[in-house]
Amino acid sequence: MDNLHMWLTFVVIACTIIAFASERWSIEGISLATIAVLLAIFTLIPQPTDRETISAPELLIGFANPALITVLALLVIGQALFNTDALERPAQMLSQLGGSSAKRTIFVLLVSAGITSAFLNNTPVVVMFIPIVVAIAAQRNFAASSALMPLSYVGILGGMTTLIGSSTNLLVAGVAERYDIVIGFFDFTIPGLVLAGAGLLYVLFVMPLILRKDDGAEAKSDTSGRQFLAQIDVSIGHALEGEASVHGLFPSLSEITVRSVYRNSEMILPPFEDVVLQAGDIVVVAATRRSLTKALSQGAASLPEMREEEIDPARSTDIMRSIRQEFTLAEAVVAPGSRFAGRTIEASRIRRTFGTMVLGVQRRSGMARGLMRQTRLEPGDTLLVGGLPDDLENLRSSRELLLLERSMSEIPLRAKAPRAIGIFAMVIIAASIGLVPIVAASLIGAYAVIASGCLSIRQAARSFDKQIFMMVGASLAAATAMERTGGAAYLADGVVSAMDGQSPGFILSALFLVTALLTNVLSNNATAVLFTPIAIGIALKLGVPVEPFIVCIIFAANCSFATPVGYQTNLLVLGPGRYRFIDYVKAGLPLLFLLWIVFTLFAPTYYGL
Repeated sequence: MDNLHMWLTFVVIACTIIAFASERWSIEGISLATIAVLLAIFTLIPQPTDRETISAPELLIGFANPALITVLALLVIGQALFNTDALERPAQMLSQLGGSSAKRTIFVLLVSAGITSAFLNNTPVVVMFIPIVVAIAAQRNFAASSALMPLSYVGILGGMTTLIGSSTNLLVAGVAERYDIVIGFFDFTIPGLVLAGAGLLYVLFVMPLILRKDDGAEAKSDTSGRQFLAQIDVSIGHALEGEASVHGLFPSLSEITVRSVYRNSEMILPPFEDVVLQAGDIVVVAATRRSLTKALSQGAASLPEMREEEIDPARSTDIMRSIRQEFTLAEAVVAPGSRFAGRTIEASRIRRTFGTMVLGVQRRSGMARGLMRQTRLEPGDTLLVGGLPDDLENLRSSRELLLLERSMSEIPLRAKAPRAIGIFAMVIIAASIGLVPIVAASLIGAYAVIASGCLSIRQAARSFDKQIFMMVGASLAAATAMERTGGAAYLADGVVSAMDGQSPGFILSALFLVTALLTNVLSNNATAVLFTPIAIGIALKLGVPVEPFIVCIIFAANCSFATPVGYQTNLLVLGPGRYRFIDYVKAGLPLLFLLWIVFTLFAPTYYGL
């Protein structure tokens, strides 16, 4: 009876691991079931009187764990950097250091991503670098797949070098803190750099030999995609007012084709020699969605001028004249039989009907030079529309304009990128020098990006990963139960007994390998939380310093290279790179074993075991 709760905890943990690995149920559902079963075990079955009991609040305290709160706050800050495109320009500048050589360009991109991942959660870093890699691959004529999987791996490797580089690191440090063991910002940076350096050499020189030459033929970049006819109304104070053409082109519209300029009802056609744009001009352009989005975020393009018949006092978005938070672009197709077919965009009054404004129109029959608002719509035309999320909800119910669900994306607020970078830098500095605890720095930073307008409340809420929240809370509950019932000590005793006579370095190496293999079938965060108490128990049983065993779990739990489900960044590059499951096994397993060997050779000497 004394060990009943311990064995039941082991059964729950085993079932949870199997359920996670099977992928038959949602992570949130499995996590909720785990918590519910643990609560039932420790509240309905009498606990031994000679041992401190475990209450329901203690099992649920994981949801208030400072490490988990830090992870979520850093995700908010990372979303603000992504929402403002804060890292795109620095990344592009770094990529130019590669010159004309594709290999040098890939090297610079990967090193830049790795360094950035050390100071920012690696998931948003990879998200920001993917379109840059794809675009540069198209420009330099190399396969994007040759850099996308390496990008994911380098992001993981870079995240292993500091406390905030990965959510895994923070969670391990959070569990260790319950044992009065404090892990500092740079405490494992030196061994992390050794492992990351070895991994980088593998990624640069060995991975290209392992992956198939045709793996992931380039994902098509939007820079070579369909073009929309759009127009830019140059008003007083507009960014284009006073801009002169240079060799027939306008510098601010370098990525956009200018088809004509309307001035006083007269059309000016290319080439635009000695043309200076004036207030009142209408610039008709052909642009891909990506280039038009970039121009809108930088102010080179603008929202359509409000016309009197479009004004609806009852609709708050009718007064919107400039890009603001949550402004979203989407594509909608004119349905057969639509009442809008045959009407000009101006006469259709789409803005008054739905609250969404038409920013561009695309059709297969050709691209006109006339004003976009005077274009007569045809069935099958694709409209590029913009508005706030509530406006797009109005459009979603229409059967005359068919909204393409997966086409929705928010326009980045590039003007606020310096604020986002400044807030992020202050969070890093404050946490790294110990000015305030990292949980306080990250929470203050999360509030600052919202208060400064880099992110709206709704965008911040969407950046919270509910899977991480539920899974980590359930894993911490299981870890608490395992520790308090004596399960962690029991497993530690078993491991030490099974390796009786072996050196601490040998046991450390074995622990690394087991954890690294398991993290590829179970979530790295769950693996880290469950194995940290075991690692601490082993160190205490051996009578050796605890730090190398905690660092072992940090590094091993990050070795999620061998499956696409091992880590979020692997999943992010799966589609754009057109990889197969076996590609991760072929490229990731050797990297896992390489890091195991390097750690086995380096760690015992470094930590004096």
